[in-house]
Amino acid sequence: MTNILMIEDDAEFAELLSEYLLQYDIKVTNFEDPYLGLSAGVKKYDLLILDLTLPGMDGLEVCEEVVEKYDIPIIISSARSDINDKVNGLALGADDYLPKPYDPKEMYARIVSLLRRYSKSNSSKIATPQSDFEIQGDTLYFKRQPLSLTPAEFEVLSLLVKHQGITQSREQIINTAGTMSIDSQGKSLDVIISKIRTKLGINNPDDSKRIQAVRGVGYKLV
Repeated sequence: MTNILMIEDDAEFAELLSEYLLQYDIKVTNFEDPYLGLSAGVKKYDLLILDLTLPGMDGLEVCEEVVEKYDIPIIISSARSDINDKVNGLALGADDYLPKPYDPKEMYARIVSLLRRYSKSNSSKIATPQSDFEIQGDTLYFKRQPLSLTPAEFEVLSLLVKHQGITQSREQIINTAGTMSIDSQGKSLDVIISKIRTKLGINNPDDSKRIQAVRGVGYKLV
């Protein structure tokens, strides 16, 4: 599960976003008080969603302090329309700026994109540096043994490996796997996942459970 720290004084807004993201296996912990948020153990979270208009402390100050002390991606989420706020926030080290109001789908897309970039450059939690999987060219290794995969199986499993720990929607997987059948993509994906699970579990049946279905969303590799 991806854990997100949110510092937002609009409790209702935070709750709505939290409920939406939970379906993607993303847990949001919100603090209305910025001082409490900063003392909550920032480094144990995978990402920070930060409002700017906060009680007792401006969000830009929070951003500056977090950047100085922690290596964590930051998305500023604010209703303040001053372009200087956006410029200053990004200059201080924020990674993205999403003005309110916004569709939760867009926030989800930005979270996934940002965590993907961090997983590549910083080996973040979700990248699992000691993973049992390794991709070398067009070969995928599991526990140092090459897997015999069809092109479609390779595409699907590679996507899950690159974003290990993060749920990938069925649409994301299908759009990435260009070799899948166009006429029956949904059924094809389920068949491919089943075959991959079988190949992972050849030596240890428990390994077949490494790919988990997230009801109504898609799949993730754990």
